[in-house]
Amino acid sequence: MTDIAIVDYGMGNLRSVHKALEHVLPEHTIVVTSDPHVVNRADRVVVPGQGAMPNCMHELNRLGLHDAVVDAARKKPFLGICIGLQMLFEASEEGHVNCLNILPGKVKRFPPQSMVTTDGQKLKVPHMGWNQIAHTLEHPILKNIDSNTRFYFVHSYYVDTADTAIVAAQSHYGFPFTCAVAKDNLFAVQFHPEKSHLAGLTLLRNFAEWTP
Repeated sequence: MTDIAIVDYGMGNLRSVHKALEHVLPEHTIVVTSDPHVVNRADRVVVPGQGAMPNCMHELNRLGLHDAVVDAARKKPFLGICIGLQMLFEASEEGHVNCLNILPGKVKRFPPQSMVTTDGQKLKVPHMGWNQIAHTLEHPILKNIDSNTRFYFVHSYYVDTADTAIVAAQSHYGFPFTCAVAKDNLFAVQFHPEKSHLAGLTLLRNFAEWTP
């Protein structure tokens, strides 16, 4: 039995996620896999990723991972990272594709008219670098992580959801946007904990200890 399966669908560098999890959880069995049967048998599932949503959805289907990811997101401790958060929603403006439709909301591109600071300076897209996250609810995965802790982001799209009950944290880039969501056994973040030093390692350890 695998303790944690990191889903490999060819999107992004999974090595850093694997190494970060191995660092904080040396006693766990952690595998990177594109085999849906391994994902189905794992106790916990992590879905990271970077890149374009159309490619993401295409590769999930091509590799037979679509149903395994949906099942994991509904039934076992699940952590989505970056595009692993975005894919959980209904649809994305990027390529105008349908996503997994597990959570209500859509993935939208940062609007140019909002990409300015309070003093009128232009903000670049993608949103890249360190930014604070503000907790909007208490959650075991955010344990020992102070609100306004800085995490590392790389993204041009954000999640727009009307369901405020699932929003676990927000960040600010031109305007407040959702950077973490939580529902039942599922937790997902827009930022990259594997690139976020001690705070990110704390989040990953919390995930491994979390009992939904």
